[in-house]
Amino acid sequence: MAKQWHAPLLLLTLCAFLLTACGSVGDTEVADADAALPALTLTDFAERQVSFPSVPQHIVALGNGEADIIIALGGTLVGKPTTSTPLKGTEEVMQIGTAHEVDLEKIAYLKADAVLGNTQMNAKDIPAIEGIGAKMVLTQANSVADITKQIRLFGQMLKKESEAQQLSADIEAEVKAATTNRTGEKPRVLLVYGAPGTYMVALPNSLGGNILELAGGDNIAADYPALQSYPQYATLNTERVMEANPQIILIMTHGNGEEVQKGFEQEMRQNAAWSSIDAVVHNRVRVLPADLFGTNPGTRVTEALQLLVSLFADLEAQ
Repeated sequence: MAKQWHAPLLLLTLCAFLLTACGSVGDTEVADADAALPALTLTDFAERQVSFPSVPQHIVALGNGEADIIIALGGTLVGKPTTSTPLKGTEEVMQIGTAHEVDLEKIAYLKADAVLGNTQMNAKDIPAIEGIGAKMVLTQANSVADITKQIRLFGQMLKKESEAQQLSADIEAEVKAATTNRTGEKPRVLLVYGAPGTYMVALPNSLGGNILELAGGDNIAADYPALQSYPQYATLNTERVMEANPQIILIMTHGNGEEVQKGFEQEMRQNAAWSSIDAVVHNRVRVLPADLFGTNPGTRVTEALQLLVSLFADLEAQ
């Protein structure tokens, strides 16, 4: 009789073994599949899906504003743009060129895993950046809203979403306070981007133009036709400037503000009509700080806004 129980017992044991083995294989497959998934995936400003296996630990920023935001969020910045307006707190960070001219050799040396570039200028550099093992994240800063969007995107990349939300909310609150406290008539403003021998006027779809309008200024070049190569700017049209008669002229530059101002004043002297403009008559030609207006100021954009609010308030008081 004992022998009759051997076969069923053997079958039960074998089934139990097979179920355990199948479960183990299934768990292993699931674990392997999970390990293969990227830790995070972003959608950048160019609507590209960019995936990282983990939070980037070697971040290179091709613009000051992007570098500023990474530092504010506690990220690891290993490369910063080469600029005449260095960012505070980045003295030990290597300069790696700019969005206009990327230094691939330095970026490769730094073992960058994330490179923060400009949507308009750096799309062409994606294959080269990926060729050295890094991922390009494209953004832009043509408005204060763009900057707060950058902050939230980089917060997602660093897994610091709550910090990014708070930082962007603080900026939005300061902008709201500045725009709701405006009184009086809007001053007529000519906002010029200058480099030695080259002068363009900023349009409302530029960061400077957006800050100007938020601060309560009337951009006299608002309806100028955009340049094809730089759609946030337009050609300086002397005749139209004369007609609009700006009360204040503001000059933005990446650096060498005094040289740019002297060159612009020389341009004005060559045309006697400039001498009758309100801004010239009352000596209201100002060079704006390069770290706030010559580049994306990142989290310091509210400082740029407050500076223009103060300038316009002083003009109204005169």
